[in-house]
Amino acid sequence: MPPEQDHRARLQFFLLCCSHFLFACSFNMPIPELPDYLIALGGRDYLGLIIALFTLMAGLSRPFSGKLADTVGRIPVMIYGSAVCVVCSLLYPVLTTVGGFLFLRFLHGFSTGFKPTGASAYVADIAPPEQRARAMGTLGLSSSLGFSAGPAAGSYLTDLYGITVMFYLSAFLALVSVIILAGMRETLTQRQPFRWSLLRVSRQEIIEPKVIPPSVVTLLLYAGYGAVLTLVPALSRHAGVENKGLFFTFYTISAVGIRLLAGHAADRYGRVPVLKVAGILMGISMYMILSADTRWALLSAALLYGLSMGLFTPAAAAWAVDLSHPHHRGRALATLFIAMEISIGAGALLSGWCYARLPQTGITLTFAIMSGLAFLAFVYLQWGRTPDPLRGKEVKGER
Repeated sequence: MPPEQDHRARLQFFLLCCSHFLFACSFNMPIPELPDYLIALGGRDYLGLIIALFTLMAGLSRPFSGKLADTVGRIPVMIYGSAVCVVCSLLYPVLTTVGGFLFLRFLHGFSTGFKPTGASAYVADIAPPEQRARAMGTLGLSSSLGFSAGPAAGSYLTDLYGITVMFYLSAFLALVSVIILAGMRETLTQRQPFRWSLLRVSRQEIIEPKVIPPSVVTLLLYAGYGAVLTLVPALSRHAGVENKGLFFTFYTISAVGIRLLAGHAADRYGRVPVLKVAGILMGISMYMILSADTRWALLSAALLYGLSMGLFTPAAAAWAVDLSHPHHRGRALATLFIAMEISIGAGALLSGWCYARLPQTGITLTFAIMSGLAFLAFVYLQWGRTPDPLRGKEVKGER
């Protein structure tokens, strides 16, 4: 790549990471406060839907975002995703019934259905294969930083100024993300103008069969994330952690610390070996969470969980791009994200049901299941057929 093009690509990548950081701050900021907010509205029985509705809409919108990213462009898809965050954050203080709140959670899912798909496809366009996992890791790093800053800042602002101010700041951050995206250069070369017929998605356009292996691993590993998002506020109170966003801060410190190293390892040794390590660590961290009864036990579990996710996410995204056709990168990444949303939603629903119906053992049962799923992902990677193009061979176990 000529030096001028390389410089422009680096600048665009930097702007993308800034936008992604602000987007992650925006949609993660309300999360620690939403369970108590929903209970105050009279919706205690619907706690599992806080995450489940969000991920349901995200999953339903992925085929559309993937197709539009491959036709209309990466930038318009990302702008739409961020703009949804602006609208929903502004409406939370207005729709103050249980039904209105759940409707907004459902609508809010459009944001993560569109923004990460476009962003990941954008990175895949500008990063060479031998640096793809590192680039995905850096993008994930910006998201992780937002994930860390958002929940902690959201709880802090709510304590000082009330939840309405927090919602408005969330909207402002998403708006700045949109402004940054509007000034970026599109990377899709063969673009089409938007037309309504593009929203007709055939069955063949929903799933990219080539990326089934990383999607299976994602399906198994992300359920724990849904459980964490749903139950960490309750776990924090039980363990004596007053700031409900502190778990996510420790989680992100660990994820950020390993993210770039994980991308380098995945580029050098292959995606599958790194994912195996992630599966083992995640299984252990889920077990640590279920047995955590003190402040430091819970925060130590957060550190290990962040380590596992920091290893997992860049390797899985790079693996999906490796296996996909260049003209179907949006669809491939959308397929991976569909698996992620299904997994998060299922984990949230299960954990919410267990917490409401089994007050004595619900949390323990939930994270025992999540630990088992993580170890099952390792089994699949070890003995299933898992093609790893970067290593130049198909791996069936490690003999």
